[in-house]
Amino acid sequence: MSDVFSGGERALFLDSKHRRYLVTLHPEGEFHSHSGFVPHADVIGRAPGVRLESTLGARYIVLRPTLEDFVLEMPRGAQVIYPKDLAPICVLADIGPGVRVYETGIGSGALSMTMLRWGATIRGVELREDFLNRATSNVRSFLGEQALERYRVTVGDSYESVPDGPYDRVVLDLPEPWQVVPHATSALAPGGILVAYTPSITQAVQTRQALDRQWTDVRTLEVLHRTWHIEGQSVRPDHRMVAHTAFLTAARFIGS
Repeated sequence: MSDVFSGGERALFLDSKHRRYLVTLHPEGEFHSHSGFVPHADVIGRAPGVRLESTLGARYIVLRPTLEDFVLEMPRGAQVIYPKDLAPICVLADIGPGVRVYETGIGSGALSMTMLRWGATIRGVELREDFLNRATSNVRSFLGEQALERYRVTVGDSYESVPDGPYDRVVLDLPEPWQVVPHATSALAPGGILVAYTPSITQAVQTRQALDRQWTDVRTLEVLHRTWHIEGQSVRPDHRMVAHTAFLTAARFIGS
């Protein structure tokens, strides 16, 4: 990665109120807001952290976006899995370099990008072609063309079957993951791990009921995210927190 911004690269503009703007830099481009504009040429060739002013005096700090930044600001077709759940999913599924993952319910690609970043190879299935195309575009945009060598996604219905295999991990983000569990038993390698992301507790319960004696170490959890206000001697939890988003159910496959 270059020490300075270049054309075609993503940049994150932060204003004085900490609002975030994800921008693709072009030599002739301009970043516009209600506070004037900043030519992209003022960013290209400069190092991350550069401070700039718009034509109307608004101040910005320009940084390279992190994965968290990109997930929250990227183009999306479906609701994304938020960062507070992305890392726990990867830990529960023990994602690492070379791990073969079957992912279904691709959505906008937030989880795909996270697992690819951790080194996984993904075989993905998505019911909607527009979601699949959006996810592929987001993966390419943030991780680059090379990441697509480890990312093979097709349109299909995981409720009917799980293609190819064997897999080391099965990661599910779809309305009825319990319908995929029987197919996962024929696609997972012994000792493999399944993780299901379900917004409602009733979905989690039905998923647990589908995990029979072929599964062990079954658990369901949720992750709560609370930030703190720290300003001098004023220290307290923020008034708002990101509490429930979904339940994460994990299990290990041991076979018959």
